[in-house]
Amino acid sequence: MELGSWAIIKSSPSLLALLPLLAYLIMVFRNKSNLAGLSVGIIVGIILTGQNLSSLASIFATSLGSFLAIIGIIIMFGSGLGYLMNKTKVTHTLVYWIVKGIGVNTQFKGILATIITSIIICGLLGTLAGGNAIIAPVLIPVVASVGLTPSSVALLLKTAGEVGLILGPLTGVTLTTMGVTGLSYGQLMLWAAIPFSLVWLVATIYAVKRIQKKLGGIESYEITEEMVDIGSIEISPIEKRTTILFLIAFISLVAYGVIAGLGTSYAIIVMLVLALVLILSSRMEIDEALDTFVDGASKMTSMFLIFIFFEVMFVMINLGGGFDALGDLLTGLVAGSGKAAVLILASIVGGFGIEAAAVAEITIVHEMFIALVESVNLPMQVWATAIIAATRITGSLYPTSNLAGQLGIARCDNMKEVLKGCWIGAGALFAWVIIWAFVGPVIVG
Repeated sequence: MELGSWAIIKSSPSLLALLPLLAYLIMVFRNKSNLAGLSVGIIVGIILTGQNLSSLASIFATSLGSFLAIIGIIIMFGSGLGYLMNKTKVTHTLVYWIVKGIGVNTQFKGILATIITSIIICGLLGTLAGGNAIIAPVLIPVVASVGLTPSSVALLLKTAGEVGLILGPLTGVTLTTMGVTGLSYGQLMLWAAIPFSLVWLVATIYAVKRIQKKLGGIESYEITEEMVDIGSIEISPIEKRTTILFLIAFISLVAYGVIAGLGTSYAIIVMLVLALVLILSSRMEIDEALDTFVDGASKMTSMFLIFIFFEVMFVMINLGGGFDALGDLLTGLVAGSGKAAVLILASIVGGFGIEAAAVAEITIVHEMFIALVESVNLPMQVWATAIIAATRITGSLYPTSNLAGQLGIARCDNMKEVLKGCWIGAGALFAWVIIWAFVGPVIVG
């Protein structure tokens, strides 16, 4: 693949090649869909790089076998598996066990129950909205009984759900971060994900306590018919057996993958084996099981297309050397400023400037800064923190679709208080990034 004869970009690298990305970001910030923004970005890329129909077809064909396409397949399979987990009531059983096990009789236990349940379910399903939507009808009546306000629950679900996406071994966020950094799951967790998550959760608990102090007794839940009385839930022997077998299989498969150092594509096999465990243990009829899996996977068709379109746009940006030119520019601007400046700069650019599908966002930030990262010899264990910060802080700074979705799930209409709580978490995360920027490279070496 190369620049066409009628390309506007005559030589590579060129900053002009970043115009497709700029066009995409402008469309997204104008509240257009990711696919709409990417379509415009691709059209701009075609004009800049002079692609004809034949070369464009080759780019699309190549993109179908790319890393982003594999992540897209994994996310589709994960959605299909999630539908099977719901059908066999595995998620239902897990929520019941967690909440009953904690024994929610104080506000702090209510906070813990919300955090733990959301992290586990969102981490297993690989989706923020889907995971929290499942647990909310069971969880809300329980935490409402100890006085947690809708604003507190919304903030807890938003933060804990995103932490689940960071920590979950099979989520698109985790697999993509491992893919671009080359880190193992254990390395990613130890050096980046777990410290980042702990800082975020502690700050969020502090923010929730402030909300409770301000709104306790003023803001409260109205229990509605669609909410579930946990005391009325009965777990059948088949549901119990299926959940136990699923957990054993999940832990075993993930442990084997970590020990054997298997790559991203291994997640596809894990999804399929777990689906088979659910089907056999629950004795679900094969056609019904396959229809359920396909129905779930189809819900992520748009996401799969987004990843393919991103890859096509990235190919054209790279043809014009856009990311190389940006790397050269950034290197010149921060030359001699060291590893800490690179980490802080990348986190700020991602946190304030980019909001996309998280997997694509990771790829964008990594492509933008990798030349600079390599020029200052920043260890990947430390760089991973910047990637996580760049993709997570964005949704805590201003109202986003993810934040609005969590308010809806939590039956909350107080965007102002929830956003204030998000700012406390974002402030703590930026403080952690600055501290880690100086300490991390020294520890890792």
